[in-house]
Amino acid sequence: MAKSSTVFSVWAALAGNLMVALAKFVAAAVSGSAAITSEAVHSLIDTVNEVLLLYGISRSARPADRTHPLGYGRELYFWSFVVALLIFALGAGVSFYEGFNHVVLSQPIERPGVIFAVLAVSLVFEGASWWISVRAFRATKGGLGWWEAFRRSKDPPAFIVIFEDSAALLGIAVAAAGTTAALLTGDGRWDGVASLIISAILAGVAALLAKESKELLIGERADPALSEAILRTASGIAGVCSANSIVTIQIAPHSVVATLSLDFFDTLRAPDIERAVMELENRIRSLYPDVTALFVKPQSVLAASAQRREAPGIADPSDEANPLADG
Repeated sequence: MAKSSTVFSVWAALAGNLMVALAKFVAAAVSGSAAITSEAVHSLIDTVNEVLLLYGISRSARPADRTHPLGYGRELYFWSFVVALLIFALGAGVSFYEGFNHVVLSQPIERPGVIFAVLAVSLVFEGASWWISVRAFRATKGGLGWWEAFRRSKDPPAFIVIFEDSAALLGIAVAAAGTTAALLTGDGRWDGVASLIISAILAGVAALLAKESKELLIGERADPALSEAILRTASGIAGVCSANSIVTIQIAPHSVVATLSLDFFDTLRAPDIERAVMELENRIRSLYPDVTALFVKPQSVLAASAQRREAPGIADPSDEANPLADG
């Protein structure tokens, strides 16, 4: 359900951005407005971004093979990072260029009625896309606050569309304000100033999205609540003396690789340990389907504690408050 709602929000954003981009380019051509030109480029880039996100979603769904034994999930994170770079390099870059030129070489705005008409239409389409993406994200965030849900989210398309549409709505407001100021004062430089502000908005959004996508791309841990739940499940398996620690890596929005350090009772024989591991795998697969790969390392409590002291980064027992973290 979460995946389908995310894909739907991306498709909705694609349709809206494409229509808005066409309308803005027509308005920019007849008016010569720098702010509208910046907004047209912004909408065009958003359209391309939606295509890249859909491509990334499709590519990440491919099954594992010999070359990629853990699957292709991170391809979605790669394309999300590319989207952030495009917003910065093209969106913010072109907006800055247009704004700077219009501030230095002030040009009068022609046919302001066309500009405001296109901005009004853009507001409707962008607002509808924004509302769809917000509803999709709200369905997945649970009881978390919006900012916390964004920071914890492992599904870049879900929050990228929200940030793109939010930046678009802010850009529409800034373009309208700049055009109004230029008309009231007779100074076309206000149009350039509006374009520079749009550039700053896009640069800020791009930096934020790039940071979050990069963290996922280089390997971010899964939700700490999932790590703690896996540790609790492991500690309840017959034959397990102690669930020492866990390392998780988020491979895709719904794909997690987990490595467990478990201390088994010394009286157990190899077949007993094998049965315990099989039972654990079955429980994890049933309770937490997002865990697509589980590796178990038999290790004593003392050895696990010593390993965490020597290299604390390799063990991630969810959080410091977890009573199972220290064995």
